[in-house]
Amino acid sequence: MMIVSLVRCKSHYDCVYKSLEQIINEIAVIKTKNFLIKPNFVSVRNRYATTHVDAIKAFIDFVYDNIGSRKIIVAEAPAGGSLEEALDNFGYKILKEYGVDFIDLNEDDCFEYRVYDKYLRREVEVRIAKTVLKYKDSIVSICRPKTHDTVVVTLSLKNIAVGIIKREDKWKIHQGYGAINATIARLALDFPPRLAIIDGHIGMEGDGPVYGMPKKWGVGVAGLNGFYVDVLTTWMMGFDPKNVGYLYVLSKMTRHSLDVKSIKVVGAEPEDVKTSFKPHRTFREQLKWKNEIDLTKVL
Repeated sequence: MMIVSLVRCKSHYDCVYKSLEQIINEIAVIKTKNFLIKPNFVSVRNRYATTHVDAIKAFIDFVYDNIGSRKIIVAEAPAGGSLEEALDNFGYKILKEYGVDFIDLNEDDCFEYRVYDKYLRREVEVRIAKTVLKYKDSIVSICRPKTHDTVVVTLSLKNIAVGIIKREDKWKIHQGYGAINATIARLALDFPPRLAIIDGHIGMEGDGPVYGMPKKWGVGVAGLNGFYVDVLTTWMMGFDPKNVGYLYVLSKMTRHSLDVKSIKVVGAEPEDVKTSFKPHRTFREQLKWKNEIDLTKVL
């Protein structure tokens, strides 16, 4: 049974640090000299749509306090604007004091990857940053829980799946509700996080992932399996994981269960922190993926 950490918390820092403390023995098995942190900079201006810098500080402090010195890299491909602008606006440059390196994945060398078209054929080419291949076994996804305008929720898996695609190619995955969910599932299968962390101190509800409203929650979630981290978080946000197309497809690809009862949760009780995120206004429209996905074409 997969272990996922769940904690109550009163700050971005505590949400990350405390959630990691619960699974310190599991994290200790990660034998790597580097950690590539993938934050979420879907916006370079709206701080409530992005990963708070204190969440990154907490991860770095936890590593240094409990695992030992590691090279830390922060890598992202902002959907709009430059990485430099995001680092300035969100106070990330203070991380240089930790010896952190920054990589703009939009400026990185790339390789071609095929995603699904509207007919569920993998005939659309997008470019993915090569850095993710170099650090594939040490990628850490740290993001907020947010509602989404196309796939219901965006959490640890989607943070990586879409974030590693070059800015100019991100639009290509929007081939319909069925296709985009199948594409995210395939990318999550090929490029899973080594460690998934949800900083739920303040999430986003309504018209996320950029234009929604902040939602105070005070919850931190972490685990070595991003699928189960996202399934549990989706359920605690008040959504049925079976309604999230990429989680549903990924469950069929991996035979992982969408039932939260299959997850061993350490720390807080999920029922005690479960809430209700207001969905995006197009939530019902987004569920059309159920009529568009033919599993025989994507499995």
